[in-house]
Amino acid sequence: MFAVLSLVRKPATRIAALFAFVWLAACQPVATTTGGGQPIAPSAPVPVALLLPHGSGVPQEQKLARDMENAARLAVADLGGVQIDLRVYGTAGQAAQARTAAMNAVADGARIIIGPLHAESANAVAVAVAGSNVNVLTFSNNPTIAGGNLFVLGQTFDNTADRLVSFATRQGKSRIMSVYSDNLSGQLGRQAIEQAIARHGGTQAGSVGYEFSQDGVVAAVPQIRMAATQNGADAIFLTANTAGALPLFSQMLPEAGLSPDTVQYMGLSRWDTPPQTLELPGVQGGWFALPDPQRSAQFRQRFEAAYGERPHDLAGLSYDGIAAVGALAQTRQRDALTREALTQSAGFQGVNGVFRFRPDGTNERGLAVATIRQNQVVVIDPAPRSFGGAGF
Repeated sequence: MFAVLSLVRKPATRIAALFAFVWLAACQPVATTTGGGQPIAPSAPVPVALLLPHGSGVPQEQKLARDMENAARLAVADLGGVQIDLRVYGTAGQAAQARTAAMNAVADGARIIIGPLHAESANAVAVAVAGSNVNVLTFSNNPTIAGGNLFVLGQTFDNTADRLVSFATRQGKSRIMSVYSDNLSGQLGRQAIEQAIARHGGTQAGSVGYEFSQDGVVAAVPQIRMAATQNGADAIFLTANTAGALPLFSQMLPEAGLSPDTVQYMGLSRWDTPPQTLELPGVQGGWFALPDPQRSAQFRQRFEAAYGERPHDLAGLSYDGIAAVGALAQTRQRDALTREALTQSAGFQGVNGVFRFRPDGTNERGLAVATIRQNQVVVIDPAPRSFGGAGF
């Protein structure tokens, strides 16, 4: 069964890793002010640097680095009429090595950098190459580092919160309560939820934080029940993910009287990974957002056919970065990789769906809304295929 369920009866030590990997090492950014972008030669291959955690001492990062490199090479092969001179640099998952790799890449003639993985490394890279007028598309999902010459490719909390709150208000679930962990990622998640509620005309029906431990989760349950009752909440938006507090909340909140039949549960993280999560009674009927399932499945099948194994869930970001560069290079314009070009409103088609970069360096992604019924994922509102339609 799902190992995290043992949290219900064991000491408060095992949810300390909540958000640790999804958040990709949040840090405080150093502001960058440039971001015009390097010119390219329209008739020549475009030199693109790919910064990956090759050499990392973390096995999961080593596999992710391999999968991201393979995904990027698939994207290069898929480009029609555009040649990419892809150059891969290892960072070992360390900011100092990422900075050195980026400077070497610029010295080698890179016109744009895709990667690195962690927010701290991405920040160091962007600062190091800002004076060279090189833009950076990082795999991080941390919006606090975005801006200047740094753009984030990862699915942000704002992406998810906006999609779910928009859907919820259209379904008549407009009194939304936020439940968040009392740390950096939890605070940013709460901010994303509250901003989405304000944008879509909802009502903030209370907000409850909890200490980042099992005892903190248990102590928060009565507070959540009281606040939800007093404020007439018809939806509860949780920042918790499946690796930690979500299984505990999904068990204890219904036991405390907040039945899923009367209160709609929503999650800032995906509730379908790992697959064992789908078996939890408390997540049945909950709403969460995920990339376009059809496009994601097509990418997985293509990757498995080429490399004989399933790609890491984040590998598609590498493909998306190359796809964006390729789409811009197809214009045959010298200024194809400038800030203005990267932030064009039509966006790009990626393996996880449509996406575009905002002028502030964050992004918008076309996400589907899904629920869990009888231990199966069911899409209840498809991902938009372009900007300006339903879902945005």
